[in-house]
Amino acid sequence: MNPAAPRTQPATATARRRIVAIASGKGGVGKTWLAITLTHALARMGRSALLFDGDLGLANVDVQIGLKPARDLGGVIAGRTSLRGARVTIPGCGFDVVAGASGSGNLALLPATRIHTLGDELVALAASYDNAVIDIGAGLDRPARMLAARADTCLVVATDEPTSLTDAYAFIKMMRMDGAGNEIAVVVNMAASERDGERTYNTLAKACESFLKFRPALLGLIRRDVRVADAIRAQTPLLVRHPHCEAANDVNVLARRIVTETADPR
Repeated sequence: MNPAAPRTQPATATARRRIVAIASGKGGVGKTWLAITLTHALARMGRSALLFDGDLGLANVDVQIGLKPARDLGGVIAGRTSLRGARVTIPGCGFDVVAGASGSGNLALLPATRIHTLGDELVALAASYDNAVIDIGAGLDRPARMLAARADTCLVVATDEPTSLTDAYAFIKMMRMDGAGNEIAVVVNMAASERDGERTYNTLAKACESFLKFRPALLGLIRRDVRVADAIRAQTPLLVRHPHCEAANDVNVLARRIVTETADPR
């Protein structure tokens, strides 16, 4: 894709953000937890929502929500089922999941043509939902970036850890070098406070401005909350176990922004 080519944008924020990829460049920043909670928040808004675990080697969406799917992405890759056939509805949560297959392989080992086909299938499946969320595997591998590029919006998750900021910047840089035409925005996770979260975002945004001549929007600030770890240990979605905690409230705000607002850089 030519990065200079204009991208036609639908008229509403809802249409522009039908497919949202959650990426980070590294693990340990709460990316999968955010993907689960954001999908759940969208479903609680009355929207039909799909969560796609785009990581074969280290998939853990199913682990975090206590799911034991009979079908998963590994079966799709092996040709035993279709992406549509691999969907599982999460009881009591109102959203569907295509689970990954931890330890069964790595998307990086798949041919680019297969990743492209998988992306086509995902986009086609997402068309039957109001929103689809893709949990992108950690790292800078080309297949992960290819899946992220199929989203309308790519949310890059960062924390105040220096390695997280470095890897988030690297992911944004690679997406820009690839010529991805989708919206790239930042979500700061595990922020000690709103001010600290904005400081983390500004550090990343200034690096992008200085070296990439591009400033990603800040779309969400998620405060550090001990209830997140409690929900993960209990293998229960946060919005079920602690629906009114600070982190839950912050993700609900993010969900509303995805549906109703156009992100502008600060």
